[in-house]
Amino acid sequence: MVYIFFSPVPIMRLLEIVTSIETSEETLNRVQFYGKEINKESVIAQDYPGFIVNRILLPMMNEAAFLVMEGTAPEEVDRGLMLGANHPIGPLRLADQCGLDTTLYALESLYEGFSDSKYRPCPLLKRMVEAGHLGRKSGKGFYDY
Repeated sequence: MVYIFFSPVPIMRLLEIVTSIETSEETLNRVQFYGKEINKESVIAQDYPGFIVNRILLPMMNEAAFLVMEGTAPEEVDRGLMLGANHPIGPLRLADQCGLDTTLYALESLYEGFSDSKYRPCPLLKRMVEAGHLGRKSGKGFYDY
């Protein structure tokens, strides 16, 4: 069993619990109790690449990168998701905060783990990482910091 905290840990309330075929009910209950003790809310995921959050979030950030590659301004993409899907932050600003290198690595892991082209990393994302544009931590990503 694995449990995953989301960054920044003091702010994010989610604890993603990843169970395996061998995880007992007692172990799962103990981890859920621990999560409550530290004021986290848990979700239970199966042991497949990306689990729950990253399996949904990473393709969205990747598709946002494709939109920028095709000529849409990052601000428009982020604003569209904030207004149209009620997200508190846009997918490109979030990718910048996570680190574009981290985002790329996670997408490559999904792509390799499922052998499914829907997880193929955006070429622009690869080029940005190769150029050292890693987002907030390097001062330049989809936005300048």
